[in-house]
Amino acid sequence: MDAIETVAIGAASVAAGAINAMVGSGTLITFPTLLAFGYPPVLANVSNNIGLVPGVLSAAYGYRRELKGQLRRLLRFGAASLLGGLAGALLLLTLPAGAFDAVVPVLILAACVLVMLQPRLNRWLKERQGAAAAKDGGVPMWCGVLGAGVYGGYFGAAQGVLLMGLFGSFLRDDLQRLNAAKNVLASIVNGVAAVVFIAVADVDWTVAAVIAVGSTLGGLVGAKVGRTLPPNVLRGVIVTVGVTAATVMIVR
Repeated sequence: MDAIETVAIGAASVAAGAINAMVGSGTLITFPTLLAFGYPPVLANVSNNIGLVPGVLSAAYGYRRELKGQLRRLLRFGAASLLGGLAGALLLLTLPAGAFDAVVPVLILAACVLVMLQPRLNRWLKERQGAAAAKDGGVPMWCGVLGAGVYGGYFGAAQGVLLMGLFGSFLRDDLQRLNAAKNVLASIVNGVAAVVFIAVADVDWTVAAVIAVGSTLGGLVGAKVGRTLPPNVLRGVIVTVGVTAATVMIVR
């Protein structure tokens, strides 16, 4: 890895860490960057996942005040995230590499659509705050978190958007508290997937280390000051990079 590549991946990692803290789509920044430098898709996804774990942990730490009083919720849904992340990671490693190449462009474009729809989702979530909602969402909510975990363990872009949509559908709580819970669940999914990848998959540890440092810094920054950044600008960058990445994977 030369200096230009290190700086580019490091900068993308800082941005991804901040975006993960606020939106949950940071993979749409780092993954295309790795593809642009010629890394194979599965190796890029595995190394990226491992590198982003410290970033999502730092984002969860940055929202620690909003996590007070949510232990029972986190234990309940954390189990679903752990099982889902494990299943998704195993799917990535057991399915043929060609399946990943075929599926990921679709997942990226779907994630871009979710990011574009987030303003509408946020309005819907706010409206839900005044509506009746189950205390814990019951079995449907738990199964939804499990499904989001499978998706996150397999690829993970916009996993946070999926979780926030589920929270808004089934729970009634302050949006910042829900966002804090989202960061914890995402860290569980990424963490368990990373353990699987470290044990049995090929990892580019130099790439993972660069992403880890950058995403940790970005997660702290995103948790503290990211809410002041224009959300439309962030969404525009994410969607542009995501569509470019999907196009590259389709024509390569």
